[in-house]
Amino acid sequence: MASVLPAAEEKAAYVQRMFGEIARRYDRMNRLMTFGQDVRWRRMLVHAAALPPGGRLLDIATGTGDIALEALRQVPGVRVVAADFSLPMMEVGRQKPRGQALAWLAADTFHLPFPDDAFDAVVSGFLLRNVADVAAALAEQRRVVRPGGHVVSLETSPPPDTPLRPLIQFHLQRVIPLLGRLVSGSGYAYQYLPQSSVAFMEPEALADVFRSVGLRHVRYKRLMFGTVAIHIGVK
Repeated sequence: MASVLPAAEEKAAYVQRMFGEIARRYDRMNRLMTFGQDVRWRRMLVHAAALPPGGRLLDIATGTGDIALEALRQVPGVRVVAADFSLPMMEVGRQKPRGQALAWLAADTFHLPFPDDAFDAVVSGFLLRNVADVAAALAEQRRVVRPGGHVVSLETSPPPDTPLRPLIQFHLQRVIPLLGRLVSGSGYAYQYLPQSSVAFMEPEALADVFRSVGLRHVRYKRLMFGTVAIHIGVK
């Protein structure tokens, strides 16, 4: 399969355009690609953020707001900013039940429009493999979280070298692009997403980046046969 991964300097514009095109079918594709497991992962992600009742959460690269809405379900009185640079994705999220309870914001992950120490936690789902500079994105998340607060990411990982690897690669390289064409109408988007997963760093390497920007007590949990990981760091 030919690569559809953009050059680093073109990545932001490419990703923004791609997510805008698939916004209406994004949630359905997530359920299909992950066999519904993404719902459980988001629950785990919000739990790992350790938000206090009435706390403040930033969900950066919120997409259609599934993580932000999960926080509303889990944490009494939580105040959530749902931020993204894809306006079509956020428009889909605003139409969901309780979507109007979120503070939606167009924002650049490298230049968050908040003062230092503004949130009890910052979370992201499937953001980091889509940015040109992972360390810069994490450093900005660390800046806006309060001391003692958590930075938590849910991200894909390259398939580990196990007996299941050929089956996982078949799912990534053949099944997901086919589903993407049938369900979303976008062939290139669902070639990019699996290719960006395979090309992304291993979980331990991502943990090192968390540490490099000054986050402490860094840990991670691998999920879905090692193809997804939740990383946690504390400011």
